[in-house]
Amino acid sequence: MILEVAMLQVKSDLENDFEKDFAKAGQYISSIAGYRGHSLKKCLEVENKYILLVNWETLAAHTIGFRQSEVYLKWKELLHRYYEPFPTVEHYKPLFENKSTL
Repeated sequence: MILEVAMLQVKSDLENDFEKDFAKAGQYISSIAGYRGHSLKKCLEVENKYILLVNWETLAAHTIGFRQSEVYLKWKELLHRYYEPFPTVEHYKPLFENKSTL
């Protein structure tokens, strides 16, 4: 499992529109083979800052399967206009995980 992490800075005063369009864009990313789920989290300290977390089966599922697909163009059309600056996307592999038993 690969975790894609992107810090998203949304242009001021566009947060509500971004959140609505992000909900629509979920249909595109979730249609890709190797997609395992995603979440968007809003920062408590910085109003227009979000973190996108996407689980992929493999790195290629994201970098080739999604990024080189027709649906990526629809994702891009909906969302890329909101970012300032454009986000850096990084990928992580699991090394250790501990879960609470409570």
